[in-house]
Amino acid sequence: MSIKRSLLSVPLRFGYVMMFFFLLLGSGVMAANPEVSDSEEAISAGKSIFNSNCKACHRLDQNNVGPALRGVTERRTLDWATKFIRNSQALIASGDADAVALYNQWNQTLMPAHEFLSDDDVMNLLAYIEYGDKAEAVAATGDGGGAVAAGGAGVPSEYLTIILAVLVIVLLLILIVLGLIISILTKYLGTQNLEEDDKEFINQRFNFSKLVKSDAFVLIVTALVVALVAKTAIDGLYSVGIQQGYAPTQPIAFSHALHAGQYEIECQYCHTGVELGKSANIPSANICMNCHMHIQNVGGQDGMSPEIAKIYAAVEENKPIEWVRIHNLPDLAYFNHAQHVVVGGIECQTCHGPIEEMEVVYQHSTLTMGWCIDCHRQTDIKAQGNEYYDKLVQLHSGSKGSLKVKDIGGLECSKCHY
Repeated sequence: MSIKRSLLSVPLRFGYVMMFFFLLLGSGVMAANPEVSDSEEAISAGKSIFNSNCKACHRLDQNNVGPALRGVTERRTLDWATKFIRNSQALIASGDADAVALYNQWNQTLMPAHEFLSDDDVMNLLAYIEYGDKAEAVAATGDGGGAVAAGGAGVPSEYLTIILAVLVIVLLLILIVLGLIISILTKYLGTQNLEEDDKEFINQRFNFSKLVKSDAFVLIVTALVVALVAKTAIDGLYSVGIQQGYAPTQPIAFSHALHAGQYEIECQYCHTGVELGKSANIPSANICMNCHMHIQNVGGQDGMSPEIAKIYAAVEENKPIEWVRIHNLPDLAYFNHAQHVVVGGIECQTCHGPIEEMEVVYQHSTLTMGWCIDCHRQTDIKAQGNEYYDKLVQLHSGSKGSLKVKDIGGLECSKCHY
C-alpha cells in the first residue's frame, strides 16, 4: 500500500516541480502562444498590417518610439494583447496595471486605436510579430555582425579617391624622371664629338611664339572652340525642361531621412495612391496627424516644434498644406504609378533615388523620354508568381533570353503618349 501511494504521488510531485521551474524562468523563455499561427500566409498578411499601422513607432526586436514587440504573447495573455492593439487608451483608462505601466514607461505616449482590425487581422499581426523577419532578431543581438561585414565588402569611395590621387602622383613622378633623363642625355651628348646638324638638333630651344603663329596651331584651337560652343549649345537644348537636382523649399521642413530612413515609414503610408492609380498622392495633414497627435516635439525640446505647429494650424484652419511639386512630367506623357509599383514590382528608389537619405527631397533622375526608354529596354519582366503576365509569358514562350519590358510593347509610342 505504501508503495502504491508513493507511485501515485510521483505525477503530482513532478507537476509541482515543473510549475516551480516555469515560475523561476519567467515568461521570457516560454514558447509563443500556440494559438498564434506560424504559417507563411499569416506572417505575410501580418507584415502588411504591421507596415501600414505599426512600423512608424515599433520594431520587432529593438526599442523605437515604442517598445520592441516580439515576444508580446509570451509576456501577456492573448486577450490582453488584442485589447491593447485595438484600443490601448481604453485599456489604460480602465486602470489596467500593465497598460498603465507601459504608458508611463514610454513617456505617456498614446498609441492610436485600431478598432477596425478584425480578429483575423489581429492574429495575423501577432503571427508576424512572433515569427516574422527572424533575420532582424539575429542582427539585433549582434550575431549577424559577420554577415553584415561580409555583405559590405567593397571599396569605400574615400579609398578610391586616395587610389586616384596616388596614381596622379605616380604619373607626375614619371614625367619628372623622364625630364631628368632627357636633361642628362642632352648634357652627355653635348660633350661628344657630333656633327653640326646633330648639335643643332640637340641644342635647339622651344619657340612658343612661333608655335602660336603656326597655321596648324590656329586650326586646332579654332576647331576646339567651335566644338566646345557646339557641344554647349546642344547640351543646353537637351536640358530644356529637365529639372534634375531640383529641390524647392517646402512650406514645412519635412525630413524623409528622419521619417523614411530612421523610422522606416513605408512610402505607401503617406503616398496612398501609389498602389491604386496614376498619381502617388501628396499626403494630407490628416495623415500627418495620425502620428503627430502623439508626437508634438522633436529632439526633446519643450513645447510643440514650430514645423509640427504648422500641421496643427493647417488642420485647425481646414486648409491644405501647399507642398511644392518636385517631379513633373509634361502633359503629353502618361505615367501610372500603380502599373509600375504593383504590377511591375518597381521600388520607389529606382526613379526617385535614395529618398530615405534625403533631408531635402530633390529630383534624382532626369525623367526624360530617353531615360524611360533605356529602362524599358533593360528591365526584366517580373513574371514569376505574377498572374498579370501569365498570358504574355505564354505568347513569348519561344523567346530567347529573359523577357524585357520592350518585348511586351514598352517602346510603343501610345503606351506613354495619348
